Amino acid sequence: MKKLFPLLFLMLITFSSGAQSLNVDPHYQFIQSANFVQSKNYYLLTLFEQDKAVSAILKKDEVLLKLAQQKLQDLNSSLAECKDALCLIQKAKFSDTEIATVSARLRALYQPGSALDLLTKTQLIPSGTYILNKGADAADLLVKAWEQDAAGINYTIGVYAEGKKPNYPLIDSISFNTKHKRYYTLMYDCAATLAGDVKNTQLFFEPAMQAALLYLQINERTDAANYEPMALTVNKAAADRVKLINWSKYPYSNILVPGAGGEDYTSPLSAEGMLRCRLAAQKYQSGAAPFIMVSGGKVHPYKVKFCEAEEMKRYLMNTLHIPESAIIMDPHARHTTTNLRNCVRLIYRYGIPYNKPGLIITDKSQTDAIMVMAARCEKELKCVPYKLGKRNAETEVEYYPAIEALQINPYEPLDP
Repeated sequence: MKKLFPLLFLMLITFSSGAQSLNVDPHYQFIQSANFVQSKNYYLLTLFEQDKAVSAILKKDEVLLKLAQQKLQDLNSSLAECKDALCLIQKAKFSDTEIATVSARLRALYQPGSALDLLTKTQLIPSGTYILNKGADAADLLVKAWEQDAAGINYTIGVYAEGKKPNYPLIDSISFNTKHKRYYTLMYDCAATLAGDVKNTQLFFEPAMQAALLYLQINERTDAANYEPMALTVNKAAADRVKLINWSKYPYSNILVPGAGGEDYTSPLSAEGMLRCRLAAQKYQSGAAPFIMVSGGKVHPYKVKFCEAEEMKRYLMNTLHIPESAIIMDPHARHTTTNLRNCVRLIYRYGIPYNKPGLIITDKSQTDAIMVMAARCEKELKCVPYKLGKRNAETEVEYYPAIEALQINPYEPLDP
């Protein structure tokens, strides 16, 4: 199995949110495919693909191999049989029957001591990426993770090929007019390309997964891969400095600045974004925390090319003279809910103390919204990835990390 770094020892951890202790490894290093969009959205399937022993089991199983062959046959036959775009697209998706068939086979193939057992206990559980299923036993967790990945693939195909409405249509919708007569040609070309890409696969999930990734690519929606691997690129200076910090000197672990989207396509950073950065810089200069976290992706307006976090980092460095080693970027968040979730993930992955509060600094209206945001998080993320502390001022509120932040969201493929 190929890793970026060796897997370090497992340890029990408990976040300050009161979540139960779980076998999640703070030092876990992700197994990567060649595609960060794939790895971040469909992590179980990436493990299936990269783990040689598990991959061999899946390829040899008669039922799963037959499913792989059927998916390839359906894909190829669609090129001759389908006369409209929707027909071509639906051939790539998983049916409810196919999902249930795979679930049953995974349960049957899962045996104590098997390669699937080892993968679940040394990769899936330590990663924390399916942590909302923490009450399940290992076999159930494996099945639930599969069903989540399958649902995520179908959702992506539904939005970025069929043209269904995403959760936030104004910023995340499909790039094409699905009613135009040329759309059939585009979808035909996608199907033909996909057929060539996966023609030799024996893994049952590859045709559907690669279809989802292809549709994201042609929509220019590969945002999940932007700036990755961040600890080795845009966040390297700060990530390297984490281990040198004397945390007892600071009341907060970080100052979180949520992004503020622009009003046009020509302004790199909105006025509100500048003001939030200035407030954060003041707090940083007072010694409140060793790091400023800037959070926000390429969000507003629709398909804008400027990244909120990158532009805030540039402003902090060039205008406010904050050193790069004190700035951590989250360039993926698209909502206030994921501003907090993503920064909790970075706290956890970069080794920042998770029993120490962070400080959110933003404008009064967003602070007001954050104070009552838990219900929105439950609706959109199926969890609350933080716990709020004191509100120190109209523009400041404390927060604590919650381990549930590690959960992949299958219904936000641009920032899962």
